[in-house]
Amino acid sequence: MTITIEATTTWVRVCEVRELEPGWGEVALLGTDQVALVRLGDDEVYAVDHRDPHTGAPVMARGITGSRGDRLTIASPLHKEVYDLVTGECLTNGELSLRVFGARVLDGMVEVEVLSPAS
Repeated sequence: MTITIEATTTWVRVCEVRELEPGWGEVALLGTDQVALVRLGDDEVYAVDHRDPHTGAPVMARGITGSRGDRLTIASPLHKEVYDLVTGECLTNGELSLRVFGARVLDGMVEVEVLSPAS
């Protein structure tokens, strides 16, 4: 027997993009999720789980942004594991991964994608 669970995508407005400093993270509370928002360009914003996958500490908004080749990254401020901002893949420890959220800038506002089960 196969059970299919459908989900609904909702875009939640979080803040104005101008409120985010380029290269620095800020935290948004979406329901019970703490989401780290990272602005890298004028309209380039990424959203990842604020909790460090290695320790569970809420610190990823204070992570160090950078790149590995053409991959945009954020490094945990605690143990310096490096995560791909697009996929959440940990580039320094294959056993870890960082949850990522869809993010976009629309009319100057940052929106984050939230999935919820269809009712």
